Amino acid sequence: MKKIVLLALSLLFFSTIKAQEKSMKLSLEEAIIFALEHSYNTKIARNDIASANEKVWETTTIGLPQIDGQVDYQNFLKQPISVADINGDGIDEEFVFGTKQNLNAAVTLKQLLFDGSYLVGLQASKTFLKISKQAEEKTEMLTREAVINAYGNVLVTEKSISILKNNIKILEKNYNDAKKIYENGFNEEEDVEQLEITLGNLKNQLNSVIRMQEIAYQMLNLALGNPINTKLILKDSLDSLAETNIQLELIAEDFNFTNHVDFKIAENDIETKRLMVKLEQSKALPSLYAFINYGTQAFSNSFTFFNNEQRWFQSSLIGVSLNVPIFSSFGRKSRTAQAKIALENSDLRLEETKQRLNLQAKKAKSEYQLSIENYSTSKRNVNLSERIEKKQRVKFFEGLSSSFDLLQAQNQLYTQQQNYIESMLNVIAKKAALENALNLPIK
Repeated sequence: MKKIVLLALSLLFFSTIKAQEKSMKLSLEEAIIFALEHSYNTKIARNDIASANEKVWETTTIGLPQIDGQVDYQNFLKQPISVADINGDGIDEEFVFGTKQNLNAAVTLKQLLFDGSYLVGLQASKTFLKISKQAEEKTEMLTREAVINAYGNVLVTEKSISILKNNIKILEKNYNDAKKIYENGFNEEEDVEQLEITLGNLKNQLNSVIRMQEIAYQMLNLALGNPINTKLILKDSLDSLAETNIQLELIAEDFNFTNHVDFKIAENDIETKRLMVKLEQSKALPSLYAFINYGTQAFSNSFTFFNNEQRWFQSSLIGVSLNVPIFSSFGRKSRTAQAKIALENSDLRLEETKQRLNLQAKKAKSEYQLSIENYSTSKRNVNLSERIEKKQRVKFFEGLSSSFDLLQAQNQLYTQQQNYIESMLNVIAKKAALENALNLPIK
C-alpha cells in the first residue's frame, strides 16, 4: 500500500513539473524579472563581464613570473662533414664532428622588471571591466523596455480579438435582422449588402489579429529568453496596466545626466582613449627583463638517452635583457598623434551625449504626457462612439436613417476602439521609454 501511495505521489509530482514546463503564468513585473535572468542579451552581457575579468587577469600575469620548458631532439640523417689540413702537408682531411643524435632540455624563468606599456595595459583592462559592467546595466534597461513592449503587444492582440468578436456578434445579429426585414419587403437589398460587406471586413480583421497574436506571443518568448513556442498565460490586462502606468510625478522628475549609464559609458570611453595615448607614449621607454635558465644535454650515435649509462651535461645561465627604443622613423610619434585625435573625438562625443540625454529626457516626458492625454481622450471617445452607433442602429431598424449613416457610425466606433487600444499600449510603452531616458533603476 505504501509503495502505491509513493508511486501515485511521484506521478503527481512529475506530471505537475511537466505541466509547469509546458506553460508559464506571468505578470508584467514577473516577466521583467524572468527576462533579466534568462534573456539572451543579459546572458551575453554577463558572459562579457566574465570575459573582462579574465582579461584583467591575463594582463596581470604579464608582470608575473613566466616559466617555459623546451626539449629539442636532433637526429642527423647525414652528418655534416668538415675539412681541415691537420698535418700541415697541404692535404685536406674530412672529419665528422659530434654525434649523430643529441637531446637538449631546458627550463627558463623570466620576470618582467619594467615595461611602461604593461602598467598602462593593466589600467586599461580594469577600465574595460568597468565598461562591461555598465554595458550590462544598459542591457538590463533595454531588456526591461523590450519585455514591456512585447507584453503590451500580446495584450493588444487579445484586447483586439475580444472587441472584434463582440463587434462581429452584434453585426451578425444586425445582418440577420436586416435580411429578414428585406425578405419581408421593408428595406432595400443595398442595406443588407452593406452590412454583409462590413461583416466580412471585420471577420478578415479578426483572422489577421489571431495570426498576429501567435507572433506576438513568440516575440514575447524571444524577449524573455524562452523557446518561442513556450505557452504563456498573462496575468495582467491591458486596461489595468494602462491605469497603473499613469504616474504624473514622473513628468516632474529631475534629470541628472551625470547619473545616466550612457554618460558613464562615454566618460569611460574618454578614459580608454587617454590610456591609449599613454600606451603609445610608453612605447618610447625601455623595457627590462630578468631571466634564469637551466638546461641539460646528451649526445649519442644511437637513441640511448634513457639508458642509465647515458651521460648528461648540465648548464645554467642568469642574466638581464634591456630593450631601448632609439629611432622608429617617427612611427611612434604618428601613433601617439592618432591616439590624441581619438581622445579629442571622445571629448566631443561626451559633450554630444550630455546634450542628447537632456533632449531625450525632455522628449520622453513630452511623449509620455501626450500618451496619457490621448488615453483619456480615446477612453471618452470610444464611449461616445458606442452610444452614437447604438442610436444609429436603432434608427436604422426603425427606418429613420439609412445604411450609410449606420456604416459611418460603425466605422467611427471601430476607429475609436482601435485608437483606445493603441492609446493604452502607448501609455505603457512611453512610460518604459521615459524610465530609460531618466535612467531610473529597475525595481
